[in-house]
Amino acid sequence: MAASSRAQVLRLYRALLRESQRFSGYNYRMYAIRRIRDAFRENKNIKDSEKIEELVNKAKANLEVIHRQV
Repeated sequence: MAASSRAQVLRLYRALLRESQRFSGYNYRMYAIRRIRDAFRENKNIKDSEKIEELVNKAKANLEVIHRQV
């Protein structure tokens, strides 16, 4: 993975965690954090740049959903 895409993924990961911290309900907040961590751990060994781009776009869409719900 190129350094720029690695940095982009890390920024996205931190943004997702930061935004999910804003859920007022404890159960929603912890579920979101757990799902984010599990999804990133599950996909950490992917090397295909096309698949990485697809996952990044999906994560960006999820970030928008979290932002709207908070």
